[in-house]
Formats: sequence, C-alpha cells, structure tokens
Amino acid sequence: VQYSVRQFVELAAAELGIRLAFTGQGEQEIGTVTAVDDARAQCKVGDVIVRVDPRYFRPTEVETLLGDPSKAKAKLGWQPTTTLPELVREMVEADFASAKRDHL
Repeated sequence: VQYSVRQFVELAAAELGIRLAFTGQGEQEIGTVTAVDDARAQCKVGDVIVRVDPRYFRPTEVETLLGDPSKAKAKLGWQPTTTLPELVREMVEADFASAKRDHL
C-alpha cells in the first residue's frame, strides 16, 4: 500500500479536527486550514500550516518509493497489523501529549 505525503498530512490534521485545502503546485504548494472542529488545534481557518520546503529535497529525489514486505513475510512470518490511519493516530496522540507536557 502506498500513501502520499499529502495523505499523511491530511490524516494527521484530521486527528486534531483540522481540515485542509491544498493549493499551488510543486515548491509553491501550501496547505491551508479550511475548518477546525477540535479545541486541541491551535490554529484557525485561513492559517497556512503546510508548506513545501526545497531544503528537504534529496539530491537524487525519486518520484515514488514503495517497499515490498514479501521477504519479511516469507522468511520471518511477519505481516503488518497496524494500518496507516492507526499509526498516524498513535503518532499524533504521542506528539500532542509531549507538546502539552513541554508547554507546562
């Protein structure tokens, strides 16, 4: 299963009740808040919270990356049990708890 960075960002934002709209293309693409449905979110409609930063491009950037877990399944009997939305939920909860703790 392959997901884009945009899909990951949308899932993470949704965990905090934030809906986004993406505009522009390439290095000019931004993600702007269109709605906030959760008091935990420290942003408001109209805020730009995602922006492409070319400093983080790899020197030999590829168009797509996709792993193949078949060897792990064949040799180790391993297969994934956590979906991307579940993983994002855990990550957001942990980051939010950490930010809340550090803020206090």
